[in-house]
Order: sequence, then C-alpha cells, then structure tokens
Amino acid sequence: MSVDRIEEVESGTEEAVTTTAASATRYYSVAPGVRLNVRSGPGTGYTIVRVLAEGAKVPIFCQAPGTRVTGPYGTSSIWDNIDNGEFVSDTYVYTGHDDYFRPRCSF
Repeated sequence: MSVDRIEEVESGTEEAVTTTAASATRYYSVAPGVRLNVRSGPGTGYTIVRVLAEGAKVPIFCQAPGTRVTGPYGTSSIWDNIDNGEFVSDTYVYTGHDDYFRPRCSF
C-alpha cells in the first residue's frame, strides 16, 4: 500500500503542513532556526526528553494547559502533545491558530 502525502500551504505564509492521507495525521512546522526542547509534560518544569532538530515537523494529538511561554509565535500557556508523554510549547509550532484547535489532553 502506498501512502500519499499532501502538502498544504497556509494562506499568506510559506509554512507547509504535511498530511498523510492514510492516517489523516497532520504535521506542523517548528519555528525556523529553532532546536526545540520536548518535555515529559506541559510545562518548563518537566524533564527534557529529547530535542527536535531545526526544520522539524510534529503531529499534534491533543493540547493541554501548562507553563506560560513566549516564543516566535506569541505568548501562550498551550502545550502540544506530539507523542506519548511528549510535549512542546505551542508558541514554537506554526499551527495557524492562536487558541486550542485540537482536543484537550486527558491525563
């Protein structure tokens, strides 16, 4: 089985969002030039579990409130769950949204 990949370009930007047709998982771009800390929970007080390379794209499965952070895309307390037990500040991910747009994470 082949997996189709579709590149969507947000209106008025050069940021691409990749969608995998087979699973409908969208991938969002991390801010340019940023190596982003991935934490074990939604806040800066949680352990860093890995660091994303510059140019990384991440899926967002759910979102949770956490530590308020200022980043390239504003100031927010929204944290994106990118994998089981892995969170990044939404202010470092280009989503095209200023508020929650994915379901709230349940802990």
